[in-house]
Amino acid sequence: MLYALVDTADLVTREPALAAELGLSEATPNSLTPVEQDPLPDGPLEDALARIEWPPAVRGCALVQEVVTLPPEAEADLPDDDEAAYYAATHPLRQEIRLAVGVLRDGSRAAAARIRDQERATEDANLVVDADLAPALAEALLATLG
Repeated sequence: MLYALVDTADLVTREPALAAELGLSEATPNSLTPVEQDPLPDGPLEDALARIEWPPAVRGCALVQEVVTLPPEAEADLPDDDEAAYYAATHPLRQEIRLAVGVLRDGSRAAAARIRDQERATEDANLVVDADLAPALAEALLATLG
């Protein structure tokens, strides 16, 4: 999912009905509100992001996505066709990761990844927070801001 990050005080002033629906009556100075966007089209993420341009009122954006990774020994057998996603999603050595990357127009960025533990599918095993966790994705998001 893709989110526009807008100044909360500006949102309360410009869109009072939406702000009320979101439960926003007052804003902490310099706070941002994420506004969920329509789902991205199917296809490569970099292609979808390359077509996005935000208006000046958008101070930043964030992308949250589910990622499946495989160890190198499993990647060697990865099919080259439409079966690749199924292969990765059902492989016993897969790691399921929720990745969140956010950027602001001033170039600042934040990123976090929560790695699910396969042994305890309902519990999160690891959280990694590092602004440089997904540098290429952060750069692609920054490019959408002009």
